Amino acid sequence: MTDYETRRAQKIAHNQALLKELQLDHAGAALKRESPAAEPKKSTKRRKITSVPRQPARTSARIASAPVRPSYNEDDSKAVKVQERPSKKASKTPVQLPVDARRTTQELEELQMRWISWEPTASPPTRDDNGTFHFDDTPDFIPNKSPAEVLKEGCFGGTYFRPLYSSTLAITVSDDWKELPPDWIEGVSIEHNLISSTYEPSINKFGVKCGQTIEEWEANGWINHDFDVRGWFQWYCRFFLGRRCDDDERQIGRWARCVGDKGRWRRVLLKKYVAAGIRSVTDEGDDEIEGVSPAIHQTCHHWAWEVRQDILDRAWNGA
Repeated sequence: MTDYETRRAQKIAHNQALLKELQLDHAGAALKRESPAAEPKKSTKRRKITSVPRQPARTSARIASAPVRPSYNEDDSKAVKVQERPSKKASKTPVQLPVDARRTTQELEELQMRWISWEPTASPPTRDDNGTFHFDDTPDFIPNKSPAEVLKEGCFGGTYFRPLYSSTLAITVSDDWKELPPDWIEGVSIEHNLISSTYEPSINKFGVKCGQTIEEWEANGWINHDFDVRGWFQWYCRFFLGRRCDDDERQIGRWARCVGDKGRWRRVLLKKYVAAGIRSVTDEGDDEIEGVSPAIHQTCHHWAWEVRQDILDRAWNGA
């Protein structure tokens, strides 16, 4: 084990101990409620909203002391690229941004240490009766899916944490999925749902492919390598656990433009619900909502948001 790996393992163990002290609920599905329980509504059919059971806040000494050693190999450019079926649609070639001036080995090691040497500084979020999360320091950031729910329900075609070669940094990143709290990925197939080299639409909650690859995100300039080499969802995982950093405002802004109150994909999806005459989310899965785009649903799911009844009611009321 290299000096970097040793220090990294020690830091992960230290962070887990801090999480234990803060009593963070990793799953995020049974957090403190902010409002009284809503009056139950009668319905012959109920939509299944996956909720991760509350997990113990304590972490065993065995788990806390287990070494977690993501690989950052600057000499290995053989990271697995996502294999996809050929598309009939012509894909737009991403704009290639200038590659950073090559960093020294020491600079790369310092960068990699910064990725994991953070300590939680914010309180865990609360969750209201509609399933929306609330963070004390960012009141406008209100996702309604926890990282654990996104991972367990199926996302990114099973490829998000595959070995990734960064053309900007000229290093390969792998095994960083081991930083995730164990209860977030309990019951999840690592090989098929996290580190697969082949994008498999059936892995996704809505069974369809959507979005671009991390390499394309990097080429488009959406990755801030100083914080999260894999992009928004990795940022969200760390933010949910209490990390705060200089990239928060940008990432929250991206979320807002996609699925915030006036977000593009949120507005498009809700318009489709209204156009189809759908007033209840309990009808999801019925033939009548066949025209409501699974691809847009999956895109929103990747941004930790889904249509809930209170949101749909506001859409029908013109809010």
